[in-house]
Amino acid sequence: MPITLEVCVESVESAVAAQIGGANRIELCSALSEGGLTPSAGLIRAVRRAVTIHVFVMIRPRGGDFCYSSSEVRVMLDDIEHARTLGADGVVLGALTVEGDVDLALTAELVRAARPMKVTFHRAFDMTRNLDRALEDITAAGADRILTSGGEGDIVRGTANIARLVENARGRIAVMAGGNVRRNNVQDFLATTGIEEVHTSLRTRLPSPAHFANPQVRLGSHMEEHMRYIVRDADVRTLREKLDAIAVAPVREVVE
Repeated sequence: MPITLEVCVESVESAVAAQIGGANRIELCSALSEGGLTPSAGLIRAVRRAVTIHVFVMIRPRGGDFCYSSSEVRVMLDDIEHARTLGADGVVLGALTVEGDVDLALTAELVRAARPMKVTFHRAFDMTRNLDRALEDITAAGADRILTSGGEGDIVRGTANIARLVENARGRIAVMAGGNVRRNNVQDFLATTGIEEVHTSLRTRLPSPAHFANPQVRLGSHMEEHMRYIVRDADVRTLREKLDAIAVAPVREVVE
């Protein structure tokens, strides 16, 4: 079975490049420097018009933790409705309790509000105190998919956890791996875990075309304010070709 490739983008140009390169789906965000926030209605509409592959919209009202107030929940519900109206195929969301568990009640409410769109629970999953319990809670909430690095900084370090999650989830909820997915690490990772979906940003820095920037002023919290990031279709194509070349093989036992 071909591996599903999802590419995270924050512009129309990157969405088009992802499609040209062979992505099956895009996760559309703004502010990837903050881990991804809800994109504007204008961006959702423009991307939906520009590509034919599936578009999943990030539903995250702010950066920081994943413990949301009642006013933030109302914003999320409105954003879900706008995403549906604008033609999104799915949404990407997540909510946790202050104790570090999945907020089961809120997640179930958001999932119900999103139907008939598909729902991915994002990498807030990796911030939970118990991945196995979180898997069960997200499954009970009705989400379709979990995005995870296995509770580690990247998929390579999270390989053993991801393999276990895939086994525990099989037939009930999809598990998608994300976190430094690259063509030079994906072959062994797929053979070990049995993952059938991968998520990546494949971002490349693009210098600003501005000829002048005041060095005394910084408007945000990031050092490279005048750098932009794009997805190049060639990079997506290279990863797509690598995925397509990987033969389906028995899952190898993970050596701890």
